[in-house]
Amino acid sequence: MCGITGLFAFSDQGRSSLAGLQASTDAIVSRGPDSQGHFVYDQCGLGFRRLAILDLSADGNQPMTDESGRYTIVFNGEIFNFRELRAKLQKKGYTFKSHTDTEVILKLYITEGRGFLKKLNGFFGLAIFDKEENTLFIARDRMGVKPLLVYRDEDKLMFASEMKSLLALGVPRKLDYAALSHYLQLNYIPGPATIFKGVKKLLPGHYLFIKADGKVVRKRWYKIPYDPKKVAKNRLTYEQQQAKLVELMDASVARRLVADVPLGSFLSGGIDSSVVTALAAKHTPHLNTFSIGFKDEPFFDETKYANLVAKMHKTEHTVFSLTNNDIYEHLFDVLDYLDEPFADSSALAVYILSKRTREKVTVALSGDGADEMFAGYNKHMGEWQVRHPDWKAEAVTGLNLLWDALPKSRNSFFGNKVRQFQRFSRGMLAGPKDRYWDWATFVNEKDARNLLSPDARRKVNKKLADKRRKDILDDIHADGDLNEVLLTDMHLVLPYDMNAKVDLMSMANSLEVRSPFLDYNVVNFAFSLPVESKVNGQIKKRIVQDAFRPMLPEELYKRPKHGFEVPLLKWFRNELRPLIEDDLLSDGFVEAQGIFSVDAVRALKQQLFSRNPGDVHARIWALIVFQHWWKRHMMPVKTPLHAQTAL
Repeated sequence: MCGITGLFAFSDQGRSSLAGLQASTDAIVSRGPDSQGHFVYDQCGLGFRRLAILDLSADGNQPMTDESGRYTIVFNGEIFNFRELRAKLQKKGYTFKSHTDTEVILKLYITEGRGFLKKLNGFFGLAIFDKEENTLFIARDRMGVKPLLVYRDEDKLMFASEMKSLLALGVPRKLDYAALSHYLQLNYIPGPATIFKGVKKLLPGHYLFIKADGKVVRKRWYKIPYDPKKVAKNRLTYEQQQAKLVELMDASVARRLVADVPLGSFLSGGIDSSVVTALAAKHTPHLNTFSIGFKDEPFFDETKYANLVAKMHKTEHTVFSLTNNDIYEHLFDVLDYLDEPFADSSALAVYILSKRTREKVTVALSGDGADEMFAGYNKHMGEWQVRHPDWKAEAVTGLNLLWDALPKSRNSFFGNKVRQFQRFSRGMLAGPKDRYWDWATFVNEKDARNLLSPDARRKVNKKLADKRRKDILDDIHADGDLNEVLLTDMHLVLPYDMNAKVDLMSMANSLEVRSPFLDYNVVNFAFSLPVESKVNGQIKKRIVQDAFRPMLPEELYKRPKHGFEVPLLKWFRNELRPLIEDDLLSDGFVEAQGIFSVDAVRALKQQLFSRNPGDVHARIWALIVFQHWWKRHMMPVKTPLHAQTAL
């Protein structure tokens, strides 16, 4: 787990940008605090920051060049089957000077070319320069666990693990207003777009092959193999499906326990992290496990269940018990780290968990990915109910006008139920594509556009925004089933919300996180299963819950999944009120900035402080994140942000 950056110039003007290579690696020091390295040859420059996980000696440093001096690689990630691949290469006569997966990757590329990617089991962003052919090869892992950003103009192509590294290389800071429009709806920016024009996220399972003349070959090298016809022909009984899932997950966890540094596992008390912990404990005596509790929010505190799992599997368990003030103290640490607007507020909890966990281990396993592929969210149960309506669903839809009139809020049981009923009834009346988008967003397109100033609204390329939305929803069809919804989650929610959150917050604290559910063998298997193996009218994530029931405490099955919500509404009405009213969302600043409508922002603030806030706190948080980001990265004169606030 590391950070990479680099540049491939097509002209003398492009070569001048190589001067920023040192600054671009300095910008991502938290991704790799152990060492750094640079490689420059003619028109190519590669930069690297190392977080040492395997072969802690200098032999594992990067950039790494082969014995001939022709090929040089920078690689961020982990390849879990590298030892098997290495053994096969050794049988063919190849020798190795390190014990790293990086050297295995380099020699696979040399011997097999671009097709070697399909042999890798792991997550990564990588770049390989061929001095003789004068080409650059860039690739990203199947599930988008590791980020890779690319910028190209007529003079050069630049890439990096994080935007802050590209900014140090000098990418133009021009807002992509179509991306901003989607951010205001989703609270994150789906790929391939970023907040800046010209900067793109390399899509998961894709690679670029760049030639010296600037020609770029782009190819999708992996696609989740979902075929509804093959699913319909799946002859495994439900019991056989469960056994196969346990077998695949056990192998996936075992692969992810390889490290030359201390390793542990996140343990939230939910099913997914408990499954990973139970399997890891089979292979690792005295496994270190970590969870966070919330003293001030007992409704969200699941440490009781985490403790039961830890006791059952005899792990060395640590609970980080936090107050709301503990979380609030890290709010600006998170905001300061973001180099692109990202407003999933649960990032705060992930940041603190990563920070505390890093004090004890360098690698942590997690349960990420199971919800997206096995139907673990409320919206998945809602989708099933829309497709199998009963009298209850019809009754909720029939009371649509009532739900519109009643107060809605996530911060009370009644208000949250009204909010859920309203969204469900709206979904019942929509087609599958529109319903998916509605349930994925916090605000509709019209309201998001109305939040912009008239000038900014004109800058939104609506055709581009519509095309991006259409591409996201491409896998959903009128005659399809819920597996298509899950596939869309794997292409949208997983890489650009969940994976992005975990990567950013863990890397901010120099912690590597590994997700066994995202092993491509598990993913491929998940999309060979029929919908009824994942969700029905009574249970979400059915096969995961049933397959691992014998190795988990029964208490985990007797309570609802709560998740965790940061107490934003409380903060906005108290500690953060001066920041909202006197600084980031003040009428004066919003008007001077020129991006948002003063009247629309003022209306949101009025709703925020009313008795019926609804979901407005999520929209306010998106604005705060954007405004803080804008001050750090777009204002001509940068002054310390905390000096600008009224806190």
